Amino acid sequence: MAFFRSVYALSKFRSRVGQHSSIANSIRLLQTQSSSNDLYSELKELIPEQQERVKKLKKDYGHVELGKSTVDMVIGGMRGMTALLWLGSSVDPDEGIRFRGMSIPECQKALPAAASGGEPLPEAVLWLLLTGKIPSKAQVDSLSQELRSRAAVPDYAFNAIDALPVEAHAMTQFATGVMALQVQSEFQKAYESGIAKSKYWEPTYEDCMNLIARVPAVAAYVYRRKYKDGKFIPMDDSLDYGANYAHMLGFDDPKMLEFMRLYITIHSDHEGGNVSAHAAHLVGSPLADPYLAFVAALNGLAGPLHGLANQEVLRWIRHVVEEFGTPNISTEQLKDYVHKTLNSGQVIPGYGHGVLRKTDPRYTCQREFALKHLPDDPLFLLVSKLKEVVPPILTQLGKVKNPWPNVDAHSGVLLNYFGLTEESYYTVLFGVSRSFGIGPQLIWDRALGMPLERPKSVTLEKLEELSGKAASS
Repeated sequence: MAFFRSVYALSKFRSRVGQHSSIANSIRLLQTQSSSNDLYSELKELIPEQQERVKKLKKDYGHVELGKSTVDMVIGGMRGMTALLWLGSSVDPDEGIRFRGMSIPECQKALPAAASGGEPLPEAVLWLLLTGKIPSKAQVDSLSQELRSRAAVPDYAFNAIDALPVEAHAMTQFATGVMALQVQSEFQKAYESGIAKSKYWEPTYEDCMNLIARVPAVAAYVYRRKYKDGKFIPMDDSLDYGANYAHMLGFDDPKMLEFMRLYITIHSDHEGGNVSAHAAHLVGSPLADPYLAFVAALNGLAGPLHGLANQEVLRWIRHVVEEFGTPNISTEQLKDYVHKTLNSGQVIPGYGHGVLRKTDPRYTCQREFALKHLPDDPLFLLVSKLKEVVPPILTQLGKVKNPWPNVDAHSGVLLNYFGLTEESYYTVLFGVSRSFGIGPQLIWDRALGMPLERPKSVTLEKLEELSGKAASS
């Protein structure tokens, strides 16, 4: 199969984290030492074991019920319905996200960073999500080099973006550029050549690695085209993934580079039921290649109730400042403005979550970053005050099941501090990050032979009929 590119040799792997006793089953893949020297070989060794696990589950426990569907679930966005297999992460209502069983603080402590005590390198998160193992710094550096070697974007992708008006939304331009990359899909070539089903994961791996490597350049091109008069900045071969993305956008402050690493890490994955992750899984299930699946994810991410929410937060905060002429407002003034927003029929952006019932740990780690690097920033202080004001009001009004801040409540203020003030671009940052979670899952979907997704739907009349029968029985 000549279309496969060889990956760079990676140094011998040693895991630096032990299994947490309460989550041992969810992190079964974590090992004390890997048996392979490169990422591709590591996966190739892991896949047969995981295939056997799935076969055993289907054979021995296929009949086991995981829960019952209710009318609320059917007409309420399938909330709480267990229906998807997702390896990379899980979200607990009380403790939030875990990446392969590890919390954000555990990842910050265990994953290699650019400098001692710094934020995790995104490449380390990619290795973790893909293999369930923690790489050494040498392996992460080698993976970073591998991604840079794949990062060249063909001119026709930029030309596709240029065919759009500059005024087009940044997500429209980004999705268009990524869609153009599909021309080079290795999976499509392999499938048309008659590749065996057992090998589907291999060209999928190639596509996903290429996709992850190339989206920062496409995203940066959109930013520079739309907001910076088309003055483009080339990639720096000495920088890691997160730092290079920030550099291509036009930011070289070491603190901004660190924040970009943190941003990509915490936005990389959030289990499989959110719109963007589910869209990618759904579109990938009929064997659409990773580019097609990822663009579907981006289109879902662009929705105001999903990834577009992060731009709404900063806009709302700016409206608060405009209302009072200063970010230094009293608690009572802020309460009045929150009530004014709610009474107008709007929501407070950045508060509430479909799964979480506590403060989002992704908010918390961004707050800790701000306390360390920009403790006196006026907008950060306003965000901190909002966390004191908003939850009690929402709780009193009974507006949401979770009145606490989510990841979007904080990221915009940090980006604004470092000079990335164009909030309509923020969802593109989210999209680049999400490639780190979606790509590994698409690889595992093909490796485990996940089938075409085809849930059952009902008409309104049928739902009324079934509801009536259940109520009378």
